[in-house]
Amino acid sequence: MTTASLDWLIIGGGIHGVHIAACLLAEAKIAPNQLRIVDPGSKLLERWETCTAITGMTHLRSPAVHHLDLDAWSLNRFAGKPKRQSLGLMKGKYRKPALSLFNSHCEKVIHQYGLSKLHIQDRAVACSVGCEEVNVSFVSGNEVKAKNLVLAIGAAEQPHWPEWAPQDHARVHHIFAPGFDGWPSSSEAVAVIGGGISSAQVALRLARAGHEVHMVVRHALREENFDSDPGWLGPKNMVQFDKESNLNRRRRMINDARHRGSMPPDVSSALRRAIDHSQIQWHATAVEEVSQGETELRLQLKDGCALDVDRILLATGFSKKRPGGALVDDLIESASLPCAECGYPVVDESLRWHSNIFVTGPLAELEIGPVSRNIAGARRAASRLVEVARKDKAGLQKAS
Repeated sequence: MTTASLDWLIIGGGIHGVHIAACLLAEAKIAPNQLRIVDPGSKLLERWETCTAITGMTHLRSPAVHHLDLDAWSLNRFAGKPKRQSLGLMKGKYRKPALSLFNSHCEKVIHQYGLSKLHIQDRAVACSVGCEEVNVSFVSGNEVKAKNLVLAIGAAEQPHWPEWAPQDHARVHHIFAPGFDGWPSSSEAVAVIGGGISSAQVALRLARAGHEVHMVVRHALREENFDSDPGWLGPKNMVQFDKESNLNRRRRMINDARHRGSMPPDVSSALRRAIDHSQIQWHATAVEEVSQGETELRLQLKDGCALDVDRILLATGFSKKRPGGALVDDLIESASLPCAECGYPVVDESLRWHSNIFVTGPLAELEIGPVSRNIAGARRAASRLVEVARKDKAGLQKAS
């Protein structure tokens, strides 16, 4: 067992963890040997790349100013001058970047700030709070003591399974389940469950591959440019949110703001065309139950119809429960950390949950607001953590 001592330890090597690490190094001037990112992936952003590849995503939903580098215009410069850009590199008036461009830019950020060298490929399994540090234990048996711990834990490891869907069937899969390997063979008829952007992208990918595709959606097609109104990116909506001291009302504001089960115009247009050309069959109903036939799966729908398919792919998003599992549950209990009625952390403006513990992503949404889970939320969180780091350094310099 080895034990190291750090100024900053970030649990989570996804979008939030990578951007926050880059900002702490470049803006707060944290020494590289005093910062680490722990994540079980073989490389940083592995989970992001896996999930986006599965859906067949071609372009991000967010505009080009939302990325992992420090300067808001970094991705635009990386893409090159508009006249030199390949067709489709940026899409629409919001300049939504191609996934390939965004991922290449992420690799550039990781290389530029030397983040791969700071990656501990391991899984954090326990945290205990000391007088001045947090002790973090890993699956490997190693431990790290950190003056500042950032929980950059997303919901990617807790996909939402509908009650009717068996989790142990060889041909029923959630596309975001860790280790997903249920992509159908070329001859299979597939039911895609869910009505948001991911389900649409998966259905379109299947249709392009020549599958018989059925989308089962509980509601009409919902078209929205973004997953929440752009007013939540600035004072237009956030002023009222920040003034609201009742956390139950903040939770309702967050829930009301999110366009769950929606997709942007370019995806909805492609989906409509596929439906019009009978490449995708749309079923505006819900699933009642699934049963095993002789060779096929039978979906009994609530409108009275039944579907016989070879495979079911769930694109039903992620669970609403607080992410982090036993790691966070045990930390809350051992350190008596405050939570709202919804179970999510109660933090201050600096995203401080405890004197040595900070949160970002879903765990920070009662402070950051509806965009907390997104790239924009990562950028907002990073600016607050950089301010904390700068004040800490200034305090140490003054004391010395």
